[in-house]
Amino acid sequence: MGHRVLVLEREKFPRYHIGESLLPFTYQPLKRLGLVDRMKKSAFVKKYSVQFVSPSGRASLPFYFFNRYDRETVAQTWQVLRSEFDQMLMENARVKGAEVKEETKVLELLREGDRVVGARAQAKNGEVVEYRAPITLDCTGKEAFCAVRNNWRIADPFLNKIAVWTYYQGAKRDEGIDEGATTVAYVPDKGWFWYIPQHNDMVSVGVVAEGKYLTRDGVKSPEAIFKREIEQNQWIKQHLACGKQVGSYFLTSEYSHHSKHCGTEGLLLVGDAFAFLDPVFSSGVMLALKSGVLAADAVHQAIVEQDFSPERFSDYATFIRQGVENMRKLVYAFYDPDFSFKKLIDKYPDAAGEITDCLSGDVNKDFSQLWKWISEFVPLPEDLPLASRCQSRRNWPGLETGGGRD
Repeated sequence: MGHRVLVLEREKFPRYHIGESLLPFTYQPLKRLGLVDRMKKSAFVKKYSVQFVSPSGRASLPFYFFNRYDRETVAQTWQVLRSEFDQMLMENARVKGAEVKEETKVLELLREGDRVVGARAQAKNGEVVEYRAPITLDCTGKEAFCAVRNNWRIADPFLNKIAVWTYYQGAKRDEGIDEGATTVAYVPDKGWFWYIPQHNDMVSVGVVAEGKYLTRDGVKSPEAIFKREIEQNQWIKQHLACGKQVGSYFLTSEYSHHSKHCGTEGLLLVGDAFAFLDPVFSSGVMLALKSGVLAADAVHQAIVEQDFSPERFSDYATFIRQGVENMRKLVYAFYDPDFSFKKLIDKYPDAAGEITDCLSGDVNKDFSQLWKWISEFVPLPEDLPLASRCQSRRNWPGLETGGGRD
C-alpha cells in the first residue's frame, strides 16, 4: 500500500520456535503474501488431515480437509520447521519493502499524552534509539509485551496445561497421503501427544496435560516426564520405537491467555500478543496470520483517514475473538472426559463436516448447530470478556513502562 513499515525483531534469524503444524486456512494469508508457490516448492511435508488415537493405539478415521475444501489449494497445507518458515516470512517482508532490524530489543513504548507514538529500543551494540510512527503493532507473541505491562492479560480459567516436547529422527510415519498427518494421541486424564512429521526425517512430538498429572509421584524432569508418558499410548510408543531422540527436551506452561483490550490509541495487538488458545488443534499460526491480514487492512484505512482512535479497531478485535471463541469451545469439549468425537458423529453424522471446518481454521462461520449438538454431551464455556475491545482514552490509566518480561 506504499506505507513505510519498520520491524523491530529481538532475535537473530533463523531462530528456533515451536508451533509447526499449519492449518488449511493459512492458505489465504500465504497467497496474499505471494508465498504459496514458494511453499509448494519447499521441503516442508504436505499435510492433508488430522487424526485422533486412543491410548490403546486405535486410530480414528482421518479428518481429511479435502472433504470440505479444494484439494489443490486450501485443503493441502504443511508441517513446517519454524526456523525456516519464519526466515521465509521475514525475507519476504524485506523484499516487499519493510525495514527489518534484527537483534533489536524494545525497551518501552513512547507516549505523547494518552497516545502511543512509537518505541524506544536498544540495538546489539547497546545504542538506544527512539522510533516514532502513527501506529505501533505489538507482535511479541506469547510474551505479550503490552498486555503484561498493563495488566490486560487474562489466563484461561480452564486451559492451564503444561507441554513437554522433543524431536525424533527416523520414527515411523503412516503411508501415502497420511504420511504428513497431524496425530493427536490421547493419554489418561485427557492429556494428549502431538505427532508432527517434518522434513529431513524428523518428527516433532510432545505431550500436553495438567501439571499435576505430568508431575505425579514427584517427577519433574522434562525428559523423565516425556519418557514415562510414551508408555501411556501404544501408537506413540510403536511409532517412536524405531526412531532416535535428538536434541533437547522442552517445557512450557501457562500459555493460554487473552488480552481484555486489543490496544489503545496508536497501539494495536496482533497474533499471540492478543490471544493464544491451546496447541491441541494447531490454531496459533493460522490465527496469527489471520490477525495480521485483518490488522493490516484496518491500519491501512486508519492511515488513509488519519484516525487512530481505539474505536475504529473494534471490528478487528471482535472478529478475531469470535474465531478464538469458536475454536475454544471445541478445545473445551476435547478436554472434557465425557466427550468423544466418535459418539458425537455417530449420533449426528453432519457434525463431522462442521468439526473439519473448525479444525481447518474456518473459525468465523456460524457453528451454532455444532455447539447445540455438543452441548447434549458436555457443557461449553461462555465467551471470555473483551472489555471495551480497544481501550479508549477515557478509561486508559496510562501505559506502564519498564519491568515485566522482554
